[in-house]
Amino acid sequence: MKARETKAREGTLGLSLVVAILGMLLMAPTVGDVGGCGTDAQLLDRDRYSAARKRQDCERCRDCGVQTQRCLRACDPTIAPEVVLPATCRPLLHDGEVCLRALAAASCDSFASYADDVAPTSPSECEFCRVPPEGPAGSFEDAGGGG
Repeated sequence: MKARETKAREGTLGLSLVVAILGMLLMAPTVGDVGGCGTDAQLLDRDRYSAARKRQDCERCRDCGVQTQRCLRACDPTIAPEVVLPATCRPLLHDGEVCLRALAAASCDSFASYADDVAPTSPSECEFCRVPPEGPAGSFEDAGGGG
């Protein structure tokens, strides 16, 4: 009889633990509660993004020991940021945040390729303002859908 009672208590304890964990998971915020769906999109402030990108580039150049001309310019407070966004590009704040996080998370080898003076590359997360290729008038590319 005692063995049966012990098993019943163990089963109840296990069930209580599952219910408690499930309860904690259900208390997490929903998507709309943390600024996801249902919030208005904010356009990227070009000046703030350019300044933040310049600071990020300088910090990564120093952290990784990259000493290109591009890095020297990024770390020179008297030189304006080099980030140029086409006038037709209308990136969102989120686009800029994702780019900055990608730069921060990049390995030093990857970052060195981003700061290369001859043929710099860019993380795909930072390519939110591609210029559409030229095409015949009225084409899909002309409407900005090709990039």
